[in-house]
Amino acid sequence: MKNRSIFRLAVLLTLILSAPLSGQDNPQELTLEDIYKNGTYPTRYYRSVRWMEDHQHYTTLELNRERRCSEIIRYNAKTGDRVALVGADQLTPQGSTDPLGVRDYSWSVDNTRLLLFTNTQRVWRYHTRGDYWVLDLKTGQLQRLGKSLETSSLMFAKFSPDGSRVGYVSKHNIYVENIEDEEISQLTFDGGNRYVNGTFDWVYEEEFDCRDGFRWSNNSERIIFWHSDTKGTGTFYMINNLDSIYSIPMPFPYPKVGTTNSAVKIGVVSASGGDPKWFDIPGDPRNHYLVRMEVVPDAEEVLIQQLNRLQNTNKVWIGDIQSMELTNILIETDEAFLDVHDNLEWLEGNSYFTWISERSGWRHLYKVSKDGKEIQQVTQGEFDVVQLDCINPKTGYVYYIASPDNFTQRYLYRSKINGKGEPERISPVDQEGQHSYVMSGDATWALHTFENASTPPVISLVEVKSHQPVRIMEDNHAIKTKQAALGLSPKFFFRVDIGEVVLDAWMIKPGNFDPGRTYPVIFFVYGEPAGSTVQDSWGGGDLWHQYLAGQGYVVISVDNRGTAVHRGRAWRKIIYEQIGILAAEDQAAAATKILETHSFLDPERVGIWGWSGGGSMTLHCMFRYPKIYTTGIAIAFVSHQKLYDSAYQERYMGLPKENKEGFFEGSPINHASKLEGNLLLIHGTADDNVHYQSFEMLVDELIKQNKLFDMMAYPMRTHAIRERENTSLHLRRTMANYWKENL
Repeated sequence: MKNRSIFRLAVLLTLILSAPLSGQDNPQELTLEDIYKNGTYPTRYYRSVRWMEDHQHYTTLELNRERRCSEIIRYNAKTGDRVALVGADQLTPQGSTDPLGVRDYSWSVDNTRLLLFTNTQRVWRYHTRGDYWVLDLKTGQLQRLGKSLETSSLMFAKFSPDGSRVGYVSKHNIYVENIEDEEISQLTFDGGNRYVNGTFDWVYEEEFDCRDGFRWSNNSERIIFWHSDTKGTGTFYMINNLDSIYSIPMPFPYPKVGTTNSAVKIGVVSASGGDPKWFDIPGDPRNHYLVRMEVVPDAEEVLIQQLNRLQNTNKVWIGDIQSMELTNILIETDEAFLDVHDNLEWLEGNSYFTWISERSGWRHLYKVSKDGKEIQQVTQGEFDVVQLDCINPKTGYVYYIASPDNFTQRYLYRSKINGKGEPERISPVDQEGQHSYVMSGDATWALHTFENASTPPVISLVEVKSHQPVRIMEDNHAIKTKQAALGLSPKFFFRVDIGEVVLDAWMIKPGNFDPGRTYPVIFFVYGEPAGSTVQDSWGGGDLWHQYLAGQGYVVISVDNRGTAVHRGRAWRKIIYEQIGILAAEDQAAAATKILETHSFLDPERVGIWGWSGGGSMTLHCMFRYPKIYTTGIAIAFVSHQKLYDSAYQERYMGLPKENKEGFFEGSPINHASKLEGNLLLIHGTADDNVHYQSFEMLVDELIKQNKLFDMMAYPMRTHAIRERENTSLHLRRTMANYWKENL
């Protein structure tokens, strides 16, 4: 139920426009057309930043408008000197006049060759399939990989450590290609509808961020890879009724709650071909998840993380890729659930690695010996480590993002790797909001992005220790000026005491606000563990809610307990086995307190809306608290928790047979008979995440209960409901009209 388009910001992003300008110089009225069609308010970011091995230079992808391609530009961090490292001519294949459209790139270890990703296609959420080209910077030779394979079918190509070969996946099989003679060796042969090699099925991608499913050994002689057997996994069918006179069924394996998962294992195969060998990892492969596997530096070993089905136990294994022996070195447990963490760095000659754990009640960084016998806490204090940015063993410091004093904000701190001393804040105290960094490997330089709810991203190159900006890369002055001309009301943050806990919230008032009047109020909600709505970040200026405020509504959002807020383990895991239950209680209590506290809010005109998990929360509030909420819009929602995927729902709810009451009470469909207000249901029929089935089952139940409601289906739109012409504008107009008619 995660809407990644809302909760995941792409900050490692060539300087580009998120949308073209509309041509208006001084727009004075905020319109839906300007937001969702004309692209009048674009925010600019830096994309594809790569620090080079010398820690003094970085590269980016930048648009060459004349040649209509992205070039790779190298910058000197200290001086700002700019060199076109790979220009349009170098990106133009022999016999062609058009340069390649590069979406991404990676270096060989010795920086003499580049791997270029082009002609890409989306697989579920992301563009992970396309064509790959190798550019030799010494000779200028440009060659396409996989010429004998289907065009735009290659995935996750990567250089071998010695730079002589490239491995990649095509149609669920793994291949290795020799760069010099272009000889291709196929390593796996069973890939297809049932077996998946080198990548993953839907649930691994969605819930564990697993996409790239193979690794090179350090000596370039072996490939270590994931293999999935999807037999027994339920097949879900979506129907395409738009692109043919006959409907087209679209099947894919999708394990729903309590059903059979894919059987996943990890194998090792020679990069020259041959039969693979398999690690014999204890436990039923259909009731465990192999969520991470990485090669141990300077060793013929891999480190594997294995979660049990309930995801409350993580066993860490060291696997020898020659003998295939396994050693269990660490077991992490939690009474509720565990999150998968990727902040694993090797230290002290690879005899220790870093590990994130909540064992102290807060999310902190630890140093663990390779045999698992020593565990030392590195970061200290009553706060969560949000993100690990850099470890510099030479200086003895680890750099990380944390928010110890204000849970809506983010700042850079550093602590000593030996765990001694107090955390030291690096981000300036006069810049309140959210800070993010792309650091050089030695933590000397960083591309720093600062933003808050009223400040669009300001991107600068800073010297980390002093945090002194060397130069401003982008200040988004144009968008700030455009939005200032609109006279929008500021989003202000406040706190709501509901008795058991104090919750964070924000509010936007109408531009011509009169405290003597009463206004209809709209609550924007998410409420599930995958996201948070109350963050002091730019978010494009939150123009949708600013538009609603401009139409005369007060817009409010509250983060209930259990959301992805960095307030410690107890905050996040209190919702275990009661998704949708406690959160709805918190939302209702907060709404009641806010309505009592602010006399300018009309308690007879209270709306609520949300998307994905927020759609489910909207239904809970509308059904279970009809005396508070009079109108709701629920988008792409889960109406019954058994309809969603196994990994997500079981992580937070356990198994249906062991938590019958929780699954019943936490499913909005079981409370549909209590509907009293106005309800609009919206869903995309091609939603592979939260299926249209969820929409239809709720519709059927509301009809059965003789409840009147409104509904809108978007044919062949996914969970994001933004594909095909005019979709985003139409969706927002539909929502705006519903508020106007009913609130």
